Amino acid sequence: MTLKIRQILGASRPLLILAAVFVLCAALSPTDGQGANTFLTWGSQTNMLRFMSEYGILAAGMTLVILSGGIDLSVGSILGFTAVLFSWMTIWKDVPAVLAVPACLAAGAALGGVNGFLVARFRIQPFVVTLAMMVVARGLAKLVSGGQKVSTAFEQNGDFVTKPIPPFFDFLNDRIGGTFPVVGVVFLAAILLLWGAARYTLFGRHLYAIGGNEEAARLSGVRVGWAKAGAYAVSGLMAALAGLCDAAQQQQGDPEAGATYELDAIAAVVIGGTALTGGRGSMSLTLVGVLVIGYIDQILSLKGFDQSQRLIAKGLIILGAVLLQKRERV
Repeated sequence: MTLKIRQILGASRPLLILAAVFVLCAALSPTDGQGANTFLTWGSQTNMLRFMSEYGILAAGMTLVILSGGIDLSVGSILGFTAVLFSWMTIWKDVPAVLAVPACLAAGAALGGVNGFLVARFRIQPFVVTLAMMVVARGLAKLVSGGQKVSTAFEQNGDFVTKPIPPFFDFLNDRIGGTFPVVGVVFLAAILLLWGAARYTLFGRHLYAIGGNEEAARLSGVRVGWAKAGAYAVSGLMAALAGLCDAAQQQQGDPEAGATYELDAIAAVVIGGTALTGGRGSMSLTLVGVLVIGYIDQILSLKGFDQSQRLIAKGLIILGAVLLQKRERV
């Protein structure tokens, strides 16, 4: 009976953490002029979802990689590269969004695919491969942008040029009904799509098998290399999608965009219960992990913590989540 209770508590731990963090946020939140709790308002919740959408999209792709027993440190840099590339194409080069969007998504998937190919073909540690890609993608972002932000006001042939914001930027940065952010819809759609892929497709079952025991999966006929390459390609695709959202929300392409975002993505996945060793996890609980990270950010903001202190806190949160997983498996 004790073991069964421990298993139930272990499975529901992310939801319990989310409930505790939600209550803490509500308790620490200030009230408005009418005495209402500002945290509990619809506007506060949708603002938090908008803020966390980019991290959440990265976490969705990261979940597939971690399920296979890997890690992807390059997603933040790929986000920055595609944000710059998309802005460069649509603002500076007047490329229609109908062409720029698929081109940027393909670029992100290609960079992720390179990660997967190197990991699978040469059996290099994912940490090393994706760390190298993190540097390469950041360099590509600075190469495309010339080391500056790609905005609507820039110098061209010695003249100062100002261009309007492309309509697709306004579309992604808009709110449905004036309240629900479009980027939030994109994030939830990404979670739903990859949840279906992980749960109901052969590709998803192969990732679970590889993460559980790669050699056994190979002996069972699983094309391990292709599955791993696919997971990293999807992760790169999700990073590119997050890059489009970043460019739209910032109204520009910043070559420094996405720095340390991989930390939030990994934290969300681990808090959601996906094992860093692979083979165990859930896309739906990654959603819970994203919400937990979002609410923790709100708590730290309410208490006046600066960015450096928030990074320290998130690092400690990841360490704590990993220690809890290790204790469960012992």
